[in-house]
Amino acid sequence: VQLQASGGGLVQAGGSLRLSCAASGRVLTMGWFRQTPGNAREFVSVIRWSGTSTHYSDSVKGRFRISRDNAENTVTLQMNSLKPEDTAVYYCVASQSRVILSALALPRMYGFWGQGTLVTVSS
Repeated sequence: VQLQASGGGLVQAGGSLRLSCAASGRVLTMGWFRQTPGNAREFVSVIRWSGTSTHYSDSVKGRFRISRDNAENTVTLQMNSLKPEDTAVYYCVASQSRVILSALALPRMYGFWGQGTLVTVSS
């Protein structure tokens, strides 16, 4: 499975951006991680196949919203009220295996990664 991410860019603090990711095949859990220079990849949000089970990191909860379209094998991350600390390279991820709740935030649980898209939030 290949993941193709799009979106991202430069926005002022308080603004919004939308990230999208298309998978070339069927996957179960899809979502996003992010990374800043010198730091480990950080969990942002994931959504299960059902589309009704979503999970967010505390740092983005209430500001970001994840959704998916299983017919198109796509996942979208709507990012609102962006902050400078949201600046990072965002990676789309996917798994074809079920990921248990306690492991959702672990990068190693996702076998498929997109190329990364840069989000820059200016103050």
